[in-house]
Amino acid sequence: MKRIVNIADIELQAFPPGFGPTGDAAQRFEARMGRVSAQLGAQKLGYNITAVPPGKRAFPLHNHRVNEEMFFILEGQGEVRVGTECYPIRQGDILACPPGGPESAHQIINTGSVEMRYLAVSSKLSPEICEYPDSSKYGILGEFGPDAEGKPQMIRIVMRQGDTADYWEGE
Repeated sequence: MKRIVNIADIELQAFPPGFGPTGDAAQRFEARMGRVSAQLGAQKLGYNITAVPPGKRAFPLHNHRVNEEMFFILEGQGEVRVGTECYPIRQGDILACPPGGPESAHQIINTGSVEMRYLAVSSKLSPEICEYPDSSKYGILGEFGPDAEGKPQMIRIVMRQGDTADYWEGE
């Protein structure tokens, strides 16, 4: 397996159908991503190139309880929200986003006039729990090995606090 890929050779694609922003969120969120880790045979780290148009952001403000992320700004400028603070970012900046609570929540926003591109690197521990402070939601994502037919298996649940069923309900 090839262990080297050049950034210029990475094809960026819009969010897959059913995963991209809808409704009012489509006005604020937009990105194209090129997943790199699978091409290179990476096992414990996930990495991709993300391109965000001016005035947009790729993802909601969120924090990870399990995985750590790192971002390297390749082109453009903007700001990163971390907890309740905002910081300017530009080409060449490296951002560390360790796991933690809402104080570690992060979101990259392209406030510039040209497309922003960054390399995103994260650990790939599963299951993962994310929190979304702006909307009071949380998400649980579990990735499991392929099934007998080789198809990936995963579970993704996104809910608001208090929307859960009682553990003993229906038992």
